[in-house]
Amino acid sequence: MGEARITQRGIDVGQAVSKMAQERSMSASQLSLLWTKDQPGITAPIIGPRTWHTLKMRWPLLIRKLDDADRPLFDALVHPGTAVADFHNSNDWMKAACLRFKI
Repeated sequence: MGEARITQRGIDVGQAVSKMAQERSMSASQLSLLWTKDQPGITAPIIGPRTWHTLKMRWPLLIRKLDDADRPLFDALVHPGTAVADFHNSNDWMKAACLRFKI
């Protein structure tokens, strides 16, 4: 089931984000959270820490802003309003949930 979400496009975007993060002395996870949090309409990003270390690494990002110069780089990777993987239509359990709730 997990393989359905792994696409070449997803791998390419992941590698590009990883490279951008290294250039900014951040982890890919940190840069991705920063990007996500600063999207219009996002009011409360889910930072999902499972350990104290993860929380310490992500907490400072909540008060940090994505640099204006970085936004076009992300927009070029994943155009606003699009997705890298069609997760909702590629997994049977999600298809069933979407039909049940008429999503």
